[in-house]
Amino acid sequence: MTPPPPPPPPTPATRATRRLRIRHITRVAYAQPAASSHNEVRMTPLTLPGQTTLDARVLVNPSTPTWSYWDYWGTQVTGFDLIEPHSDLTITATSLVETAPPEPLPDAPAWADVTAATADSRLLEYLTATSRTTLPAALLDRAREVAAGLDVHGTAIAVSGMVADHVSYVPGATGVHTSAAEAWEQGAGVCQDIAHLTLGMLRGLGLPTRYVSGYLHPEREAELHRPVAGQSHAWIEYWAGDWTGYDPTNRVPADESHVVVGRGRDYDDVTPHKGIYRGVAGGPPEVTIEFTRVA
Repeated sequence: MTPPPPPPPPTPATRATRRLRIRHITRVAYAQPAASSHNEVRMTPLTLPGQTTLDARVLVNPSTPTWSYWDYWGTQVTGFDLIEPHSDLTITATSLVETAPPEPLPDAPAWADVTAATADSRLLEYLTATSRTTLPAALLDRAREVAAGLDVHGTAIAVSGMVADHVSYVPGATGVHTSAAEAWEQGAGVCQDIAHLTLGMLRGLGLPTRYVSGYLHPEREAELHRPVAGQSHAWIEYWAGDWTGYDPTNRVPADESHVVVGRGRDYDDVTPHKGIYRGVAGGPPEVTIEFTRVA
């Protein structure tokens, strides 16, 4: 009697996606009406493997025409000018993004292969230290000790842990102009500082690493349709044959809770809002970010 054929292999489970609605509002109040202002905004999430932007728009009040373009680093930029006097400015960026869990880590390339792939390629741009990420030689030596004998993935995780162990996450402890070295010396900072320190060390070890700006839903098991307050977030991507995301502040791989807006060498390449205006200096912008998981 012929035995029955073996059952078919199980179908892999569908990767669970989530759908996030993000509302990012920036309000600028001037001490006296500004005669004019010229602005650019990086608040539109990218469409990438594992992340699809279903809808995105940027609205400005006072109302004015806007235009969009892609910058050198691949981030979508919205520009606009206000040429009439205005006492305040409100920028409202809304988006609907579907995200998926990350793929399994790729096999770690040999360090010699990383070096060979980096030579004479755009990866070199992510090995160069910037004014924000330059670190003292002694600190790079400590990173080498921590990473000794580890492969690419192990190095990224170990160095991230070294930074997170030393630099406490303290909102407001630093400003947008704080350098990585200053945050290390202070022993406290925000996600921007922790990302700058981590990528500065990894670059010093010969691993191309880039700064990622975006959003992180603050609740891993978010309740559907319940708005929650949040903040913009920063993490890193290191090159392991392909770009691999890691969040050193939270010591986790970048996953479906992370939404990528832009990448670059450091914060200066992906600043959410920057511009110039003609008038009397006012206070810092007021920023509010709201997340709602809708699926």
